[in-house]
Amino acid sequence: MGTKSRESIYGASIRASAERAAEARRTADRLACEAWNQRMLGYRGPAQPSPALGDALNAEYRYLEVRCHGCDTHQTVALDIVRRPKSTPVHELERYMRCKDCSQVRGYPYKRSHLVALRPTKISANDPPSTWWLGDR
Repeated sequence: MGTKSRESIYGASIRASAERAAEARRTADRLACEAWNQRMLGYRGPAQPSPALGDALNAEYRYLEVRCHGCDTHQTVALDIVRRPKSTPVHELERYMRCKDCSQVRGYPYKRSHLVALRPTKISANDPPSTWWLGDR
C-alpha cells in the first residue's frame, strides 16, 4: 500500500511532453502557412501543395483571401465555417469559390477566382488586401 501511483510518477512528464508536441505542431503549421503565403504572394503560385484547413486553423490563419478575375475584387473567406474535412488542402477550395456580384451580372455562377493568401484577420480599411496585384495588368 505504500507504492506511488503511475499518475504521480509519470503524469507531469507526460503532460509536459504533450504540451511541447502541441506547440511544435503549431509552429510547424505556422511555418507551412507562411511558406505557402510567400509562394503565393511572391511567385503568384502554384497553389499546390498547400496546407490543410486544419493546419491553417491551428496556425491561427482564420481567413483565406480570394481575388475575382471578373471584377477584380478581393474577399476573405472564413475557414472555420467551410464545410469540408479539416484534412482538405486549401488549394482545393479554389474551384468552389464564386463571386456573388459577377454571378448576378452574368446570370450563372461565375467561378473565376484566384487564391491570394491566408490571413489571420479579415480585410478591412485598416488591413487592406495584398497590394502585389496593383499595377500588374
